[in-house]
Amino acid sequence: MRRPILSVILGTLTLLPTLLFAVNEDLAPESATGTQQQQSIEARHQLVVTAHPLATQAGYRILQQGGSAADAAVAIQAMLTLVEPQSSGIGGGAFMLYWDNTSKQLKAFDGRETAPASADENLFMTNTGKPMRWWDAMVGGRSVGTPGVLAMLELGHQQFGKKPWASLFKEAISTSEAGFTVSPRLHQLLASEINPGLGRYAQARDYFFTPDGQPLPKGHKLTNPELAHSLRQIADKGTAAFYQGELATKIIGAIKQATDNPGKLQLSDLNNYQAVERQAVCSPFREYKVCGFPPPTSGGVTTLQIIKLMELAEPKQLQPNSIEFYQLLTQASRLAYADRARYLADSDFVDVPVDPLLNEGYLRQRSMLIKPSKDMGKTNPGELPNTLSRADDRSPELPSTSHFVIVDRWGNAVSMTSSIEMAFGSTLMAGGFLLNNQLTDFSFIAEQDGKPVANRVQPGKRPRSSMSPIMVFDKNNQLIAALGSPGGSRIISYVAKNLYLKLSSDISLQQAFNTPHVVNRNGVTELEAGTSAEQLTEPLTAMGHELKVRDLNSGLHGFFRQPDGAWKSAVDPRREGTARGD
Repeated sequence: MRRPILSVILGTLTLLPTLLFAVNEDLAPESATGTQQQQSIEARHQLVVTAHPLATQAGYRILQQGGSAADAAVAIQAMLTLVEPQSSGIGGGAFMLYWDNTSKQLKAFDGRETAPASADENLFMTNTGKPMRWWDAMVGGRSVGTPGVLAMLELGHQQFGKKPWASLFKEAISTSEAGFTVSPRLHQLLASEINPGLGRYAQARDYFFTPDGQPLPKGHKLTNPELAHSLRQIADKGTAAFYQGELATKIIGAIKQATDNPGKLQLSDLNNYQAVERQAVCSPFREYKVCGFPPPTSGGVTTLQIIKLMELAEPKQLQPNSIEFYQLLTQASRLAYADRARYLADSDFVDVPVDPLLNEGYLRQRSMLIKPSKDMGKTNPGELPNTLSRADDRSPELPSTSHFVIVDRWGNAVSMTSSIEMAFGSTLMAGGFLLNNQLTDFSFIAEQDGKPVANRVQPGKRPRSSMSPIMVFDKNNQLIAALGSPGGSRIISYVAKNLYLKLSSDISLQQAFNTPHVVNRNGVTELEAGTSAEQLTEPLTAMGHELKVRDLNSGLHGFFRQPDGAWKSAVDPRREGTARGD
């Protein structure tokens, strides 16, 4: 039985102005580009929700042709590489949850980038022994990790694909050759100079700007024959073409040419890359089971912590005033983000106490720190027994990211978050696609006060992420929802808020996505500009919150099963995503 609807602000989001931020360390991964009205669709057989209409179309056509969710994921990522290059692509990495409805098994496929074998904890240290400025480290070869998304998609396709691998790239290849229309969002992200290094290297400069140096205008027809050639090689030869062939040589060549900020990635790093299958992290919440992705992303554990802390600390009756909900969200977030900074990193290199962090007794004890009418201020991580002493990580993590969900006619489903890190990544291009700058997700400092940082750079290690693909199951272990979002380290807050709203009330998932964001990452409480969240300024200030009004640019995509068995889509109004289904 559902709980009564929470008292939250459900007013329609007002149209956000196009605010172009100056480049600074508080910048969101992608600047705001306005909102659009989103309508949910219902589908009884199959459904696709992605960040771009052409990617949605590519995935949906694969499903119509008898493909599985695993097949559609390949087609979507190939198309996103072309049409949403600032956010994700084959030069980056991803995490994919895959629900096999036949065996009732949840798979977690890890395609996160890895540090070069020759990298060490001094990767981002200057000759003076000081850490580099993040902006100096980001652009060029130093920040590029071994891309993992293609290896991960191939691993998933080998297990669950129904269509030939080569057939999954056809639409992205043809669109790369014929061209696509530059969207208002892509144009505005170029015009905003959100990535100050985008004009530094010739290949990206020539691709994204006109000959006189202006950003490509809205409506410009952009072709990418070099990407078409790369995708055709990958289609014909599999991922060996990327990790061992001509493309691998092009990737290393691009990195070596960045002599102003050289990288350490070698052909051997590409040759040796392996996608990994991991065990999803799951936790009970109300009458549901919520599952997320395990380390090296912090997303699954931290999201589960937040919603469970909220459940444990929730008053028996919420007053009809949304301030109570947002107070609860911000305080639970403080506690969970504090634990994230200390304990979460690549579990192949560091002992990550996942079970202790999700233990209900531990979370109940932590939840007692939450006060209904007073901000606790910056808080410390919890003390866990039998855990090595560690220092807190302070990496900025500004991933530019994309999330999509798929459910096919057999009930198999994908919840996948894909990223190249900051908007337009390292700004290096090879083979028609951008290379990531994911290594800047590592802590630049390896230790503090003699204590090691869990997320320090180590050879072959995967940097900690915040990507949070989620799936939700009912008491009969039937899939009922999938969702996720881009947004850097704020991803966790976006996903946790919407999960809690949907699973604790009678509102639709689309209504939840339409609510304004309020974010706290154990620091300043951020209120989404241009929305009714600004009305919380006075009451939150009275509770002791330090506030900042700013754009909070999520890109939530998801679906939720209706009582009659149909799937209902939800698309974030803050971006240009679409849903298609039947």
